[in-house]
Amino acid sequence: MSDPTRPTIAAAVIIDDGRLLLVRRRVSEGQLSWQFPAGEVEQGESNEDAAVREANEETGLTVRATKSLGSRVHPNTGRTMDYIACDRVDGTAFVADEEELAEVAWCDRATLAKHVPYPFYGPVQEYLDAALL
Repeated sequence: MSDPTRPTIAAAVIIDDGRLLLVRRRVSEGQLSWQFPAGEVEQGESNEDAAVREANEETGLTVRATKSLGSRVHPNTGRTMDYIACDRVDGTAFVADEEELAEVAWCDRATLAKHVPYPFYGPVQEYLDAALL
């Protein structure tokens, strides 16, 4: 069950040249160690704008939101998640937020399966299946 007093989390699903960008948090959220750049939607901000902002704050990339992939209450965290497909516009990914992140990685299908050994939310998985090498 979602907590309506806590802001939605916007996740940037960034694919560039057939690879997905994942970040590894310094502190895992349950099983979640590798995940999408993501963070809370701030008051007055759209979910798309939050995903773009979080991607930049965490990885230094400039990205453009292209479409919403859907929303759900995350089964491990209980937080409302909104997944936003994004294209890289400019920059090279790096650990821009050293307090939150330990590393970043561009993942093809094989690397992704090693970092995230469980299925993604259905609409996100369908998007990844169509876009990854």
